[in-house]
Amino acid sequence: MFLDATIRRNQKLVETAINLHQSGALEPDTYVIDFDQLKRNAKLMLDEANTQGIELYFMTKQIGRNPMIAQMLMDLGYAGAVVVDFREAQTMMNANIKIGNIGHLVQTPKSMLPKVISYGVEVFTVFSMEKLREINDAAKELNVKQDVILKVAGPDDMFYSGQFSGVELSDLDAFIEEAKKLDHVSIVGATAFPCYLFDIDKNELKEMENYHSVLKGVDVMKKHGLEIKQINVPSTTSKLTLQLMKEGPGTHGEPGHGLSGTTPAHAHFDLEELPSVVYLSEISHNFRGSAYCYGGGHYRRSKLIGALIVNRDNERKRVSVIPPDDDSIDYYFEIPETCEISATVIMAFRFQIFVTRSKVALITGIQEENPSVLGFFDSQGRKL
Repeated sequence: MFLDATIRRNQKLVETAINLHQSGALEPDTYVIDFDQLKRNAKLMLDEANTQGIELYFMTKQIGRNPMIAQMLMDLGYAGAVVVDFREAQTMMNANIKIGNIGHLVQTPKSMLPKVISYGVEVFTVFSMEKLREINDAAKELNVKQDVILKVAGPDDMFYSGQFSGVELSDLDAFIEEAKKLDHVSIVGATAFPCYLFDIDKNELKEMENYHSVLKGVDVMKKHGLEIKQINVPSTTSKLTLQLMKEGPGTHGEPGHGLSGTTPAHAHFDLEELPSVVYLSEISHNFRGSAYCYGGGHYRRSKLIGALIVNRDNERKRVSVIPPDDDSIDYYFEIPETCEISATVIMAFRFQIFVTRSKVALITGIQEENPSVLGFFDSQGRKL
């Protein structure tokens, strides 16, 4: 999906991955991250957000919950992490990273609430009255008052499979009235997901119905006299999205793929953020006219199309790739032609490193042609 853009816009990253693999410094099934370019992307977005008065929580699941990247983003001035689930929260807490938003896609388990509230988070995203009561009870035990935002859901909103959740807009008045009885939580805003998506057919970024549900939810909250601190409108957050957000009342974005220059829009347009991640593999064997390279990094929505093959004599060819079907484990990726055994394979596709078993290599000095490995990590952010 991103191979052409990466070769054209960040050739030095591609060459670094090839050279380090062929020297034996990098293994197959490794995501190679251009740390410096990712930092440049992050600063570009943050500068735009500051200009527009928008706060940014960074999301690290896509890049393997990496604490070194998280600390770099905090040092730049990001407001904190948005943790996609409670395991990511634990990773950030272990690394002493500020948590801005927890619960946005996966609610925080009851047993973990005291620990998270004690650690400190700006907001919990809440889907239900039951969870709100649990947060209230935990906050009461700790003698604090916790801010929360509600994930709201309208009748025409879009949901990805496995993510159905939210407070129905039709129930919001009654929900708020019930919430007013709780003394240790404050509802301070609304969110939904996805609020923006890139329309491939029209080649444009567009507001989703979920975005309008957030605005409707905020109107209901204001009617009840609630102080609104957050209108959180995430999905495909990049400098392009921030420019669209400024036209509305959104206050918070949550860049993930925007940090690495790999939102769907980046595959179609030369946006300011440059691609900064490639997936490195190696030809394992040939069988019945096809070559097979090591897997481990597949994501079902990767939209993987092709790869660059580089053999020991630096001969190069572009090939198509057949990913495993969704019912199978990605032991290998299939290439429908034979290739030299142990040749380098470079791919660039939509990734979610945290759901893989891949290794992550953070590399600095790529653009100066003086690469140095900052560290190797597993897909959950643990340093190897």
